[in-house]
Amino acid sequence: MIRAVRLLHEGAPRAGRLLEDDRVEVLEHDDPLAALNGNGTVSATLELSQLELLPPVHAPEIWCAGVTYERSRDARLEEAKTDARDVYALVYDAERPELFLKDADMRRTVGPGGEIRTRSDSQWTVPEPELGIVLGEGGEPVAVTIGNDVSSRDIEGANPLYIPQAKIYAGACAIGPALAAPDDWEASWTIRLQIHDEAGRELYAGETSTARMKRGPLDLAAWVVRDNPLPTGSVLLTGTGLVPPDDYTLEPGHVVSVTIEGIGTLVNTVAKNRRGE
Repeated sequence: MIRAVRLLHEGAPRAGRLLEDDRVEVLEHDDPLAALNGNGTVSATLELSQLELLPPVHAPEIWCAGVTYERSRDARLEEAKTDARDVYALVYDAERPELFLKDADMRRTVGPGGEIRTRSDSQWTVPEPELGIVLGEGGEPVAVTIGNDVSSRDIEGANPLYIPQAKIYAGACAIGPALAAPDDWEASWTIRLQIHDEAGRELYAGETSTARMKRGPLDLAAWVVRDNPLPTGSVLLTGTGLVPPDDYTLEPGHVVSVTIEGIGTLVNTVAKNRRGE
């Protein structure tokens, strides 16, 4: 499987092809989708550990699908505080999925090693590890990556109409570390989540598979571009099947690691919120 990254090289962003021995062929352009297609002149070959990685694609738009796993549906029902809680059960069984715009032009999204955030007005925030689909020209899926759809569960639970505020704020998304071009788009992907505190103590660990999704990634990709032209390089995060216990919330200093075999591990640290609290 071909993998591509983006990195800083001699002060400029560059695309690179990731080799099996953890070296990177640095290319003379900054187009990771072209790198997946084998296009570009190699200017240097460096060790991955020596590089500062950027988000693997500068996504013009990032979209999310919700309630695509049974575990996610159950978590939404548990957190809901109003009679509108039935909307989660209804959308899980419906033909039409829940889709929402998470970010545009990477204003709220960080890459590998970047700092994710909690909202200053939320008391209960969790990571949501997800398989991401990168869309090419015409909305066709061309690659996969890892995403973290950070979400304020208490705000969403107060009222489903608060979902944009629960989901869309500075530092609420991370993608990376690489793009991968799947050999088989029907294959399932194992997703692992680990959370550690500043001292390295494990706070949560879990594992799921995209085989447990109610709707497949390609079906979701077809829905997100229906009557909705997405720019090339946009990303669709396909929902989470991993939900930490209700007594857990992200705190400053916590380290979140999301691993999908064949793509890599996306690691991010929780920063202080924008008010410095």
